[in-house]
Amino acid sequence: MFTPILIALALLALLALAFLVFVSLRPTNFRVARTAKILAPAAKVFVEVNDFHRWVAWSPYDKRDPLMKRTYDGPPQGVGASYAWNGNQEVGEGRSTIIESKEGELIRIKLDFVRPFAGTNTAEFNFQPEGNQTNVTWALNGKYNMVSKTVGLFINMDKMIGGDFDQGLANLKSVVEAQVRTTMESPLATS
Repeated sequence: MFTPILIALALLALLALAFLVFVSLRPTNFRVARTAKILAPAAKVFVEVNDFHRWVAWSPYDKRDPLMKRTYDGPPQGVGASYAWNGNQEVGEGRSTIIESKEGELIRIKLDFVRPFAGTNTAEFNFQPEGNQTNVTWALNGKYNMVSKTVGLFINMDKMIGGDFDQGLANLKSVVEAQVRTTMESPLATS
């Protein structure tokens, strides 16, 4: 004879199993991407992204913790350039390394996060010239494990970092377009 307690435990176990199956069937990969149009040639925008030293001027993450510790390794720009950070709870700790750099076209970055969550993802910047402008797409690609699939039921990755990408691209646009204006207004540019 089944007692009500055993029936309740069996139902809970069945619900837990159903939940695990549901979570395991969720997508394994994710991609978050944002695009901005910048009034500048692709080469000008590319330079700002291809050199981690320049990110302080436009990255939304650098602005969240002014006391963040930064370490740069490898070449100053391009493939092999590396940037490690260690900051407050908002920015966490990790390392970015440029693994592919095609001038004026593409930059691919390996992101190794230590905290608040350990993981490895890939960021990409694509530069598409359009007349005297450049469409810049900032994307993050990664894989969900079981824990992140479960967290993803409650926290939307696109909503969590998409706004950061929008802000970063807006900052990048301001930085690059100000440089272009300064160059155009320079007395040397008009001679």
